[in-house]
Amino acid sequence: MSGVIVTNPPKADAKDVEALAGYGVATVSEAMGRTGLLGPEIRPIQQGVRVAGTAVTVLSWPGDNLMIHAAVEQCGEGDILVVTTTSPSTDGMFGELFATALHRRGVRGIVTTAGVRDTQELRDMGFAAWSRAVSAQGTVKATGGSVNVPVAVDGQVIRPGDVILADDDGVVVVPRERARATAEASEAREAKEAGARAAFLDGQLGLDRYGLRETLVRLGVTYTSYDVYAQDGAGA
Repeated sequence: MSGVIVTNPPKADAKDVEALAGYGVATVSEAMGRTGLLGPEIRPIQQGVRVAGTAVTVLSWPGDNLMIHAAVEQCGEGDILVVTTTSPSTDGMFGELFATALHRRGVRGIVTTAGVRDTQELRDMGFAAWSRAVSAQGTVKATGGSVNVPVAVDGQVIRPGDVILADDDGVVVVPRERARATAEASEAREAKEAGARAAFLDGQLGLDRYGLRETLVRLGVTYTSYDVYAQDGAGA
């Protein structure tokens, strides 16, 4: 497997990245029309952490972390490393030594479709990680791959410089050209949810706030008492 290392790709504006960092993954995905999620299998190794940064992408051979070593050189302040493999792999391709080198360069975390290890050490040093697996299985450094090329995770294309946002709910990618508009849409959605939250605290029901009683009628859903329901034999 040959490959290429692309240097100095375009990146989303840092101010837009920071704006997106103020919102949760669910909010941002909804603001983009329920798109961008990298799937439920990629989970955090820590809790209570949210990071946002620009993607440095890696396409590696399974069980081989050579290209992660190559990618470290391409990483800088505010980046998030995104590691994928050419076929499914759960090997522990990333651990504490990689995190030490990346932390020194100002990298905010890693997202990988493969495995990570040294998870306690990563938590202790405050280096955030989202992965498909946790595995102590080691890897080799023997096969070429690529850095800063488009990669795909669960049907979502991630290009170098796109915004990666990750929290306890998972990971979402925002195309770099849409970063500012998505931040603005996320702000509007937060404001809308704040209104709903206040209404619910005041006792209003979602059925009434969202006009869902009419939806129930349209769908033919009816109300009946338990006694009538049981008399018909359905509650037995």
